Amino acid sequence: MNYLKQFLIILAVSLLGEICKACIPLPIPASIYGMVFMFVFLLTGIIKLSQVKDAGKFLIEIMPVMFIPAGVGLMASWNVLQTVLLPVSVITVITIFTVMASTGLISQAVINRKKKASDDVTSFKEAA
Repeated sequence: MNYLKQFLIILAVSLLGEICKACIPLPIPASIYGMVFMFVFLLTGIIKLSQVKDAGKFLIEIMPVMFIPAGVGLMASWNVLQTVLLPVSVITVITIFTVMASTGLISQAVINRKKKASDDVTSFKEAA
């Protein structure tokens, strides 16, 4: 029953994203609206992490299964993809390395910032 309640909360936030997509004339996917709403709700405490944690973990665990329809769709449209295979492959490789590099740099910046803040607190305590 707990999973059902948590999943319904996630679906309600997704529905809110769908409603925003229908009402706001911007080229932003409804899923992005939903993720922003979920982020804001979690930050403000409107939704507690414990209210969606188990269902969220479950959805992350089964995420690879969700790529099967996309893979089948690619196989079904192979004749169309063959003509643009080289540009799509180049763009994909460039995008992968760009995302990896930016994620790594941002992660290192956050780690260094936390480490510096921790060192500042430690040195402040030692001085006192």
